[in-house]
Amino acid sequence: MERKQNYSKKREAILSAIRGTTCHPTAEWVYQTLKPNYPDLSLGTVYRNIAQFKQDGMIISVGVVNGQERYDGNVNPHTHFVCSGCGSVIDIPGDFIGREANAEVARRYHLHVESSEVMFHGVCDRCMQGRKIEQ
Repeated sequence: MERKQNYSKKREAILSAIRGTTCHPTAEWVYQTLKPNYPDLSLGTVYRNIAQFKQDGMIISVGVVNGQERYDGNVNPHTHFVCSGCGSVIDIPGDFIGREANAEVARRYHLHVESSEVMFHGVCDRCMQGRKIEQ
């Protein structure tokens, strides 16, 4: 049974802020971005709505990067690259695991695999260019 959410301008603004950027924002980023237009917005409201959006499958968590959870409004299959230099999170289109690998893990280990993900880590081009300049 799908839970019916009450419409609110703040709720819609939070979702739009996450879906309207590719920077994979933190809750703090969403809060700081929306606060000028919603002076009574609280960080708690942002966190509560983000938790509900995740539960409803409207956004996904990319994971914790530099101590803060990052979010993505793109729920289509894709993976991410996390730069160890600047902490940026970059979308990488495509499904790198695929159904075959999920089925193999399920068969081999007698599990029911619902989803899987790949996360790439390294140094982005911008940071690589910065390292070349410093050398």
